[in-house]
Amino acid sequence: MKNYFAVLIIVSVILTTPALKAQSLYEGINFASEVIISHNNSSNNLTDIQLVDTIYSKVLHYYGGNVSETFLALTFACLPFNKIKVRFLLNSSIMISLPSPADSIFNKRLESLPSKLFYDSPSTDFGDKDKLSHFFGNAFLAYHFGSFNLSDFIGIFVENIEQELIIEGDYSFKDIIVNGLGKIYGFNLRKNKSLMPSDFLNFYHFIFMRF
Repeated sequence: MKNYFAVLIIVSVILTTPALKAQSLYEGINFASEVIISHNNSSNNLTDIQLVDTIYSKVLHYYGGNVSETFLALTFACLPFNKIKVRFLLNSSIMISLPSPADSIFNKRLESLPSKLFYDSPSTDFGDKDKLSHFFGNAFLAYHFGSFNLSDFIGIFVENIEQELIIEGDYSFKDIIVNGLGKIYGFNLRKNKSLMPSDFLNFYHFIFMRF
């Protein structure tokens, strides 16, 4: 699923470049990465879901309450990869780097990303670390464009691109659910800015009747 989402966020950046400053995005990614790392090193009793709220709040404050920039920065800052392999001419391939901090920071961030988000998160070190970018990326689309139809269209469009261009992509039912929760969050946040990521990530447990 990582390659599907890599293309999704690339399309998002292309569509929103006039509205969002590239320098601000890179600075926000670096700030969010440092926040993620610092909370992993701190002594607190927060669950990973509560930690997501804390990270979101700090990045939102950094951007002065700008939700669109916060979502986009978190989409990249929560990516568990920083490169994608793309098909090129004559069955060759090229690696494309995504917006990311230096490798030393990226590796610490990857280690520190919240991973135990749901009742069925894999009991491995990686867990569900890839799901937050799904969530924030789709929240960004729904919030920024203000339309479920448009965000759904972009998702379908990107999935078709992935099949043609991206190597080693996959898609899971869990990804689809988290994408949907992100869209609902972004759409509702347009009317109620006090809503937090956990308010919607926790819907996952209700879907499967896990209270």
